[in-house]
Amino acid sequence: MNRLSSHSPLIAACHQRRVRLARSIQAMTGRGVVILSTAEEKPRNRDSDFPYRHDSDFFYLTGFDEPGATLVMLVQETSFETYLFCRAKDLEREIWDGFRLGPEAAPEILNLDKAYPNQEINQKLPEFLANQPAIYIRLASNAHLDQQIRDWVGQVRQQARVGINAPEIFHDVEALLHEMRLFKDPQEIETMRQAAAISAQAHIRAMRSCKPGKSEYQLEAELLYEFRYRGAQSVAYNSIVAAGANACVLHHRAGAAELFDGELCLIDAGCELNGYASDITRTFPINGRYSASQRALYDITLAAQQAAIQETRPGKAFMDPHHAAVRVLTQGLMDEKLIKLNEVGSLDNAIEQGAYKRFYMHRTSHWLGMDVHDVGSYREPGINTEPHQEKPWRVLKKDMVLTIEPGLYIRPAEDIPKVFWNIGIRIEDDAVVTDQGCELISRGVPVDPLEIEAIVRS
Repeated sequence: MNRLSSHSPLIAACHQRRVRLARSIQAMTGRGVVILSTAEEKPRNRDSDFPYRHDSDFFYLTGFDEPGATLVMLVQETSFETYLFCRAKDLEREIWDGFRLGPEAAPEILNLDKAYPNQEINQKLPEFLANQPAIYIRLASNAHLDQQIRDWVGQVRQQARVGINAPEIFHDVEALLHEMRLFKDPQEIETMRQAAAISAQAHIRAMRSCKPGKSEYQLEAELLYEFRYRGAQSVAYNSIVAAGANACVLHHRAGAAELFDGELCLIDAGCELNGYASDITRTFPINGRYSASQRALYDITLAAQQAAIQETRPGKAFMDPHHAAVRVLTQGLMDEKLIKLNEVGSLDNAIEQGAYKRFYMHRTSHWLGMDVHDVGSYREPGINTEPHQEKPWRVLKKDMVLTIEPGLYIRPAEDIPKVFWNIGIRIEDDAVVTDQGCELISRGVPVDPLEIEAIVRS
C-alpha cells in the first residue's frame, strides 16, 4: 500500500468511480451519504488470521487494501466530499504486523478530502448525517455497522428540536456499485489480461508436470507456485484439480487422489492479481493421449464452446451463448448414443425436455471481475414487467467480462457404455465483450487437443 501515490492509475480510476457514484446519487435524491466498510481480519486459529482480503466494493472506490476501514462520501447537489476512517499509525503494531498508511498520509496518497482515525467515527458520522435526506449503505449485510448506523441516526433525531433533520430514506448502494462494476474500464481489463496470462502459464506448468502416479495436490502445488512466482497475490478461488471420476464432481477440491494412466485430469484454477480474478478450465489426458471416447466427448465440448463464443457479442442476450452450447452438446450426446433418439424424438425435443441436464447441469457463463462470480444483474435492470413475470436476460455490451465454460460429466449407469464412465470434461475461457464480438484473454493455454497432448508429453 505504501507504494501507491496520488498519481497512480489505480487511484485516478478510483476517483473517477466515486465521481460516477456521486452523479448517480445526485440524480436519485440530490444529496446523500455513502457509508461503506471494508472487510475485517478473521482469526484462523490461535494467534493466526486467515490471509487478509479486502472488500471488493470498498477497494473499487478507494484502492485501499488495509483492514478495518470505512469510506464516507458526503454528496451535495453539485459536489461531493470523500472521507476515510482507518487505523491510526502505531509503531508497535507495525513492527509486528506491517506498515499502516494512517489518516495523516491517506488524503494525499488516496486523493481524499480528509481521513480520520477509526476512534473518531462515532463522533463524526452524526455530523455528516445531519440534514441529509438519504443514506446509501449495503442493506442488512453487516450487523455491527447496522447497529452503528441506528445509533448515529438516533443521535441526529435527538436534535430535531433545534431544527436538524435525520435521514429518512435508506438506499442499497450495491445496486449502484454493482451496475458500475459490470462494465470494466481499460485499466481493469488490462489487469484481468495479466491475471489470465499468469493463470494460463500455471495451467501449462501443471500439464507439463503431470504423469501417472502423481497426486492431485501435487498438480495444485504447481499452480500455486506459478501464481506466486509471477506476482499474483492469491488464488481467485479454491483450485479444482480433479482426476478420473473426480472430474464429475463440479467443485472437487484437490486431494490425495492418484493420477492414473488412461484417465483425464480436469483443472479449474485462476489467480487473483491486484484485486481481479481469472478463471480457466482445461481437461487433459494424464498419459498424454486422449482415448477415442475421451476425444469424442472433448471434441463435442470444444465445439460447444466455439458455438457459445460466436454468440458472445454486443446485442446478444446473456443466455444466447448458453443456448448455443446446449444445442451442440445435445446433438453430440445424441450422436454418441448417450441420449437415445428413439426416446426423445428430435434434437429440439431433447433440449425442451432437458435430456442434456443429466450430463450438463450448469450454466455456460458467469460475470468475471473483482470476484470470480462477479456482481451485476443477469437480468435487464429497470424494465417494468407484469407481476410474477421475469425480466428479460441482460443484453451483452462492450466491456462486460464473462466466462464461457461448457462441460460434459458422464457418471456410471446401466444405460451408459462403459467406455464413457467417469469422464468429466470442461473447457473454460475468459471473454471480454468488444465492439464486434469478444476477446478471449485466457488462450495463453491452448484448447486444441493435439496441442494439449504435446504439452503433457513434453
